[in-house]
Amino acid sequence: MTRRRNLERHRHSLVEIREILNSMKILAYMETRKLIRCLDAQRAVVASINEVAADFLSFYPDTLPEQEAAMPLYLLIGTERGFCGNFNRALLAHLEAVLQAHPSDCPRLIAVGRKLHTLLEGDARVAAVINGASVVEEVTTLLGEVVNELTMLLDRQDVLTVFCIYHKGEDDIVLQQLLPPFRDLQHGPQRFPYPPLLNQSPRRFLTDLTDHHLLAALYEILYTSLMVENRRRLTHLEGAVNHLDNESAQLARQCNALRQEEIIEEIEVILLSATGSDENPR
Repeated sequence: MTRRRNLERHRHSLVEIREILNSMKILAYMETRKLIRCLDAQRAVVASINEVAADFLSFYPDTLPEQEAAMPLYLLIGTERGFCGNFNRALLAHLEAVLQAHPSDCPRLIAVGRKLHTLLEGDARVAAVINGASVVEEVTTLLGEVVNELTMLLDRQDVLTVFCIYHKGEDDIVLQQLLPPFRDLQHGPQRFPYPPLLNQSPRRFLTDLTDHHLLAALYEILYTSLMVENRRRLTHLEGAVNHLDNESAQLARQCNALRQEEIIEEIEVILLSATGSDENPR
C-alpha cells in the first residue's frame, strides 16, 4: 500500500510538471507565430536599405572610409531564459573559432541574455552585459540598450569595428559586420544611367543611411535570434513533455499492477477468513 501511494504521489507530481512544461511549449509556439510577422516586415526593410546603399555606392564608392586596423567588438546575442539546449554554448564555441581565425590583441564583447552572462562570468573581455528579450514586445527596449552601449563604447575608442554573432537558423550561427557597413556593396555595378539626386552631401547621406541600416539590421538580428531560440525551446519542451508522458504511463501501469496485487491479497484474506469460519462453526 505504501509503495503504491508513493508511486501515485510521484505520478501526480509528474503530471503537474508536464502541465507547466506544456504551457511553456504553447507560449513558445505563440512567440514564433508573432515573430514570423515581424521578421517578414523587417527583412523587407533591410533589403530596401541595402538596395538604396548599393545604388548610392555604385556612384559614390569613395564615400566609404578606408578599411583600418581596428579593435573588434563582438555583440553576442544569447538567451534570457533556458530550455533551449546548447544555444549559448554553441554561440561561444563559434566566437572562439572566429577569434582563432582572426586573432586580435584586445577583442571586446557585449553579451546579451542572462544565460549567456552566466557562461561568461569573470571573462575580462566582456565590456558590457545586457538582459535579453523574452518576448517580442521587449525587443524594442533591448534594442535601445544595445544602441546605448554601442554608442558609449564607440565614444571611448577612436576606431572600432563592430561584429555580431547570432543564430540565424537551427544549426546556423553567423558572423555579421555591423560597423562600418556596406563593405560588400562598395564596387557594385551601376544599375541606372544617372546618379541618385541628393539633398545633402554624399558623406552626410551615407552617415544617415548607416544609422538607419544599423537600427534595421539590429531589429532583424534580434528577431531572428529570438525566433531560433523559441524554436529550440519548442523542440526541447516537446521532447520533455513526451518523456514525462511515457514515464507517467509507466508509473500508471506499476500502480495498477500493485493495486491488483492488493486486491488479490484482500481476496485471499477474505477466503481464509471464510474457510476458518466454516471449519469452526459456532
